[in-house]
Amino acid sequence: MAAVRVEAVLAAAEEQEAEKRRSITVEKELELEYDLGNLLAVDRNPPPAAALRGAGPRREALLQALARDNTQLLVSQLWELPAERAGGAGGPLVAQLPEPTFRLPREKPPPKPRPPTRWEQFARLKGIRRKKKTSLVWDEQAKEWRRRWGYRRAGGDPSRAWLAEVPAGADPEEDQFARLRREKRERVARNELNRLRNLARAHRAGSTVPAAPLHPTGHQDRDELRRVARVARVSTASLGRFQPRLPKEPAEPPSRSGGKKRRFEPLLGNLAAERSRQLEMLRDMSSKKPVLDITRAVNKQMRQEEAEAAAANKGKKQSKRGKRGRRQQRPGRSGKKSGARRQPQQQKAAGGGTGG
Repeated sequence: MAAVRVEAVLAAAEEQEAEKRRSITVEKELELEYDLGNLLAVDRNPPPAAALRGAGPRREALLQALARDNTQLLVSQLWELPAERAGGAGGPLVAQLPEPTFRLPREKPPPKPRPPTRWEQFARLKGIRRKKKTSLVWDEQAKEWRRRWGYRRAGGDPSRAWLAEVPAGADPEEDQFARLRREKRERVARNELNRLRNLARAHRAGSTVPAAPLHPTGHQDRDELRRVARVARVSTASLGRFQPRLPKEPAEPPSRSGGKKRRFEPLLGNLAAERSRQLEMLRDMSSKKPVLDITRAVNKQMRQEEAEAAAANKGKKQSKRGKRGRRQQRPGRSGKKSGARRQPQQQKAAGGGTGG
């Protein structure tokens, strides 16, 4: 019994070894064509047509075995390439792939190169090379890494430092902190002016009607300043809703186009409402009876009657004023003329009486 068991164990071990050898060695009638640069293997051997007919477990097993054998042949070719350890002696083994020989097709054409900008052309002409700087630098005062520019930058704001150096040739009695604060205000104002210039230039370029040029020398009129302020306000994503207002500026934020902002229906919404709206439009177009809005018609008629009544009242008032003025003028004018005519007659009568 014990001898039979040993023979069975040896036979099982031999079968395992043979199975391992069969899993590594693959025999093909025609050699495969390899493109190791693209990790590609092309099998020219025709598959058995009888086994590939129909869709069943036999076909799937054959396809899996064929894919497994070809992959094994490709991996065997990769192991024959020169290899090295990546990252030192304990790193993974990496094979050096050769240049690809098979040209793979593309779904889309390759992207076109971006045309150089004016600055890139100028830099190439002058031989200027771009040196990339890191955005973080070490701040000796704060003992931490800070931004090179902007808020909380390295070195801090010079106008808020506790010590300010007096430049050479400057007045020793001058307040250097006040000078730094004044220079900072000037820089902020200059940057704001440049920003408004850019916005006005972009607004003129985007509009069809050419706008008047902006003169940043204090010669702007009220309309130009109002237009520039509106353009600067609506340049934000919120259309100026959260921007601080000027003292005499209206409370409602202006729109980007100067009018009411249009609202569009969503593309994917209530299909039943969309269908009913389209059917109602087609029904109105096909019907011969005109569509009448009673409320709008009544309002229009009332406005027309009020306008006619106001025009009639205005004409009556003007006619009454004219008649009243003529009636008041006639007695005065007749009295003056009659008095002027009667005076010589009275004088003649008085002279005749004295003479008699």
